[in-house]
Amino acid sequence: MKTALITGANKGIGYETARQLAALGFHVFVGARNPDAGKNAADTIAKSGAKATFLQLDVSDLESVIAATGEFAEFADHLDVLVNNAGVLLDRDSALLTISDDLIRKTLETNTLGPLRVTRAFALLLAKSSAPRVINVSSVAGQLSSGANGWAPAYCISKTALNGVTSQLVAALPKFAVNSVSPGWVRTDMGGSGATSSVEEGADTIVWLATDAPQNLTGHFLRDRHPIPW
Repeated sequence: MKTALITGANKGIGYETARQLAALGFHVFVGARNPDAGKNAADTIAKSGAKATFLQLDVSDLESVIAATGEFAEFADHLDVLVNNAGVLLDRDSALLTISDDLIRKTLETNTLGPLRVTRAFALLLAKSSAPRVINVSSVAGQLSSGANGWAPAYCISKTALNGVTSQLVAALPKFAVNSVSPGWVRTDMGGSGATSSVEEGADTIVWLATDAPQNLTGHFLRDRHPIPW
């Protein structure tokens, strides 16, 4: 059975990705910081007859990530797909010149170092897959090609840096498919009710990369299943 770990999978795009992959026959591991929320999400997915396991995982905490690899290994001997979805948006309308160093650090800790930390920790389990895939959930807010508009500068910087991490992981993991994705403006707790896309639309490219995309498609920033500049 194929396996997939999705971080931040107790709600929003992460949950929808886990739900869809489970429906496609994956054993999904629902990574979440909050035990109650994570267990509820895994139980809800499992009610349909799918295989879902909660994995307590705080991507900003190295000890938590290492512990999660040990717990994962109790259920499976390999990992086929890692979706680094967990993220925070802490600044929104704050100005770059006035936001605190602490806020920037917290944002980078989760949005940029978190995916790198989790990928490093699970690299050996991914290497046991015949077709390992790493998918980093980024944002067009991090695009350098279109320039910044001043909105949520810490968040935007963290996503620009995440695309850089993706590029470096491609070099470090040449046998893996490693890509980053912009899910668009999605109706989630982060995106708000006025967002233009549903969670199903937001998860589409992520699920495609996890399942049907060519294994040799790597090193790209994608939206709507197509590479875009970053």
